[in-house]
Order: sequence, then C-alpha cells, then structure tokens
Amino acid sequence: MESTIRLFADDCVIYRRIINNEDVDKLQKDLNRLGEWAVENAMKINPSKCKAIRFTRARVKDPLNYSLMGTLIPEASSCKYLGIILRSDLSWADQVNCTVKKAWKALHLTMRILKKGNSNNKSLAYMSLVRPIFEYGAACWDPYREGQISALDRVQKKAAKFAHHTNNRN
Repeated sequence: MESTIRLFADDCVIYRRIINNEDVDKLQKDLNRLGEWAVENAMKINPSKCKAIRFTRARVKDPLNYSLMGTLIPEASSCKYLGIILRSDLSWADQVNCTVKKAWKALHLTMRILKKGNSNNKSLAYMSLVRPIFEYGAACWDPYREGQISALDRVQKKAAKFAHHTNNRN
C-alpha cells in the first residue's frame, strides 16, 4: 500500500494526503488492493459501512468517487473513529455535543441512584462514570471555543455541586 492504513479490532482506515489527481488514483489503487486482499484471505468487508471523507477547511465542490469491491463509497461530512467524531471541516462541535449529552445522561443516572448517598460515594461515582466520558480522547478534541467549553463546564459544575452536597435536590 502506498497510502497509510490503520487497523484496530474490526476497524480499518485508509488515508493519504491528496494534492493532485495522481494521489486520487493511488488511493483508489490501494482500495482495490484491499478488496483483492479481502477476497484472497476470505475476509468480509461491508462496503455499505464505508465512508469517504475529505478533511479540509477549503470549499471543494468535486465529489469524491472512490469505490471498494465495485461499490461506490458514499461521501460523508463526518465519521466516528474509535469513539471520536471527526468532521470534514475540522470542527469538534459534534464531538463536544456528543460528549456533553453522554455526560449529562451519566450524571443524571448517578444523581437518581445516589440522591441520598454520602459525598464520598457521589464523588466516586462521578469519577468512575462521568469523568471518563470527558477524558476519553480529550487530548485530540479538547475544545477552544467558548460555547463548547461552557457546555462542558455546566456538566462539571453540576457534578461538583452534587458530589459535595449530601442533600442535593437538583
């Protein structure tokens, strides 16, 4: 393969920097090689689960026309890879929104279950169930926009209030 390939469990990502049409052709050849390898090794690849995505801030109008095993790979504006949402415009808004939603859900569950618990148990539950949601992959998607930071902070502040008050009504 001339392109970079990343394998993890049942995920496979093939990518390369596209500067000209020659790079487009090289990526398609690598996709063809992957399809051939899968057939030779009796590996099943589901082309309908594949996505083609272009990461750029530039406005590009030409569609991506890559195929795998004779099936056109649909173009997407975002994809999830190893639990992190990657957007074609390089924004982390979807990842932050998803993280906030998951964290609120975990926090509300924790609050319902431990509403009469002591602050040590509440704090332990927060550290075990909510905080890992914030920390997963944060080294790559750590937000810098004020609105995104505020949304994350609201959950953190609510969790801190819950963990440090034994008779919390919220």
